[in-house]
Amino acid sequence: MMNLVALPCLCVDVFDGTDELRAGGEALNFAVHASKFEEFNVSILGAVGQDFYAKFIMDSISDKRIDVSHVRVEKDKVTANNRTYLTADGDRYYKDDSWTGDIVDKMILNQDELDFIKNSEVVFVHFWAGCFGQIIDLKKNNNFRLAVDFAEYRNFKDMEKYAPYIDYFMISGEESILPIFEAFSKKYKGLFNVSLADKGSVTYYNGEKYFVKANEVKEVIDTTGCGDSYHAGLVCSHLIKGDIYEAMRVGTGFATETLSHYGGF
Repeated sequence: MMNLVALPCLCVDVFDGTDELRAGGEALNFAVHASKFEEFNVSILGAVGQDFYAKFIMDSISDKRIDVSHVRVEKDKVTANNRTYLTADGDRYYKDDSWTGDIVDKMILNQDELDFIKNSEVVFVHFWAGCFGQIIDLKKNNNFRLAVDFAEYRNFKDMEKYAPYIDYFMISGEESILPIFEAFSKKYKGLFNVSLADKGSVTYYNGEKYFVKANEVKEVIDTTGCGDSYHAGLVCSHLIKGDIYEAMRVGTGFATETLSHYGGF
C-alpha cells in the first residue's frame, strides 16, 4: 500500500440559482477519486471551520476510504466556499466575490503536518496553495512522488523553477502550451500533462508525446472537478502500472463521469 496525501483545499461549491451544494476543492476531489484505488491509503490534509459547511464536507465523504484525521478544525474561521455559476452548456464561471477561502489559501503547515507529509509516498497539491513553497522544500530532501496542478497559471518561466522537483506536472490549457511542455520534458524527468477539455489530453515524457482523445459525452451537466478527477486517475494509475497511455485513459474515464453530475464527485 502507498500512502497518498492530498492538500490543502477542501471547500463547498454553492451552485447559484439552485439548491445544489457540493463538497469540493482540488485536494478533496483528488482524494475521493484516488480512494477508488485499493493500492493507496488516502489522507486529506487541510482546514475547516466549525460550521455547517464543514459538517457538509465531512458527511459527503463519510462513506469514502479517506483518512480525515489531519484536517484541522479552526473554530474562529469560515470553511472555504465558492459560489459557482453555470452557463447553459454546463461550463462553470465565477465572479470576483465568489471565493471565500483564506482558511486554506493562507494555511501554513506546522511541524506535525510536515512530518506526516514527508512520510508519505505520494503528495498532491495545487500551485495556488499558500503552503506550496513548503511542499517544494520538503520534496528537495525527501523521496515522495509530487503531483502538482498548475490549473490556469501561465507564467511558464516561473513554473520552470519548480520542474526539477515535480513528478507529475499538470495544467489545464490549450494547444499553444504543448511546445512549452514538450521542451520541459526534454530537460526534466517528470511527466508533463496538459488537459485540453473536449480535445483530449497530452502527456510528454522524455520528449515523447502521448495523446488520448476525450470520450464522447451526450450531455455536460457541470465541469467542476473534471480536471481533479482526471489528475487522480492519471497519477494513481501510472504509479501502479507505469503505463502512460493507460493512466491517461483511466483519467479520461474519471473526468467523463464527473461531467455527468454537479460537483467533483
